[in-house]
Amino acid sequence: MNGQKINKLFESELDVLNMGLESFSETLSERGVRSTQIDWTPPAGGKADLIEALDFLETRKEDIDKANAKALEIIQKGKPEIVDIQIAGEVIPGMTAKTVLHAGPPVTWEKMCGPMKGAVIGGLIFEGLAANREEAETMAASGEILFDPCHHHSTVGPMAGIVTASMPVWVLKNSVYGNTAFATLNEGLGKVLRYGAFSDEVIDKLRWMRDELAPILKKALALHGPVDMKTLISQVLQMGDEGHNRNRAGTSLFIREMAAHLVMLDEDKEKIAKVFNFMHQNDHFFLNLTMPTCKCLIDAARDIENSSLIVTQARNGTEFGIQVSGLGSMWFTGPASKVDGLYLPGYTEEDAGLDIGDSTITETVGIGGFAMAAAPAIVKFVGGSPDDAMKFTQDMYEITMGENSVFQIPALDFRGTPTGIDLMKIAETGIYPVINTGIAHKDPGIGMVGAGLVKPPVNCYEDALKAFKEALDKN
Repeated sequence: MNGQKINKLFESELDVLNMGLESFSETLSERGVRSTQIDWTPPAGGKADLIEALDFLETRKEDIDKANAKALEIIQKGKPEIVDIQIAGEVIPGMTAKTVLHAGPPVTWEKMCGPMKGAVIGGLIFEGLAANREEAETMAASGEILFDPCHHHSTVGPMAGIVTASMPVWVLKNSVYGNTAFATLNEGLGKVLRYGAFSDEVIDKLRWMRDELAPILKKALALHGPVDMKTLISQVLQMGDEGHNRNRAGTSLFIREMAAHLVMLDEDKEKIAKVFNFMHQNDHFFLNLTMPTCKCLIDAARDIENSSLIVTQARNGTEFGIQVSGLGSMWFTGPASKVDGLYLPGYTEEDAGLDIGDSTITETVGIGGFAMAAAPAIVKFVGGSPDDAMKFTQDMYEITMGENSVFQIPALDFRGTPTGIDLMKIAETGIYPVINTGIAHKDPGIGMVGAGLVKPPVNCYEDALKAFKEALDKN
């Protein structure tokens, strides 16, 4: 620009848009010049290695877009149905009498957090493999027990996610793609195994769930036939649930779905009444159905070459880990985060363990934290405000491949929930998945102490992006 043009520019009335240092904009405003600060950050936070990876991946955009379109289509078309309740050791692939499945990426007994160790102790006592805490700890440390992630066995587990051979599990089948997913039945809140409690009261409840609850529900389900979970979840989103930490509408709808078949069973009336009361008093009963539903939907979109779809986000209380469709079974992990939340009476932040559980499978598919705009009341449970809930959902559209064709949000004019997390969009925008979750006590044997929101470790996504670039570079 020559001198004349510069002089002409400063003779005119300026209206400045400023990116970068806010002090430039502030100085102009102090001198009476209209100035607007633009909220902008460079792609990938300005990190050279990530920008290099994104630049390379841009050259493969056609292949990636084609793969991601296929992945999103599979999620959209999937149809998970509840088809049965069976015993874990008889139906989960690879399960043995001494296998203990857990939430999150792989972890050894020595590195397990307190709540997970507590749940392992309870699981071994429940199986009759140990008589008490001391025997269970000795056995867990002996190498006799095979610890393996639920995700390696088509299974998802809330919080500690412990699944042992004798536990009853929901069996869900994706009727379009044929894959199956499993999850235990929800125990309720407070002192429960999944939060690391293992007292006699906890073990007795697990035995009742195995010996009465599961057989009765199995018979009612046989009378009912397969339950279409996609239809149920679409309804609960329009009734104020988000499908992760608020499950009141879902639990109510499930009870209504099964009621006529339960009362037709040739069972003692008191036993039937106890089943009804258990589900009625446990607002989270539906969570253990939304989780395998999401697992069923997204597992069908695994192992698609060139796809940057995130297919797993899970935590074991020590580490947070993700998996990517185009990268097979590789885990990318980082330290588990502290949950920012609200606490039950008598507990404080000092009592809290770190982020734990497979329930982030709900966010991975596009409900839970991604659908908080559908459930403003959830903020009473996890903190924040209704405006925050709306903003969380709107931000998630920035990092997803599309909008769900069935799961819709009334408050957003029935816009579909943000669906299909794109690893590349996370790197480009610096926006990370929103996760709402429960909080377990840091020590074994106590249980739930609160609930809140948590930020995943950034390095998981950055490491995965670099590995994705390397994988495509080899092809």
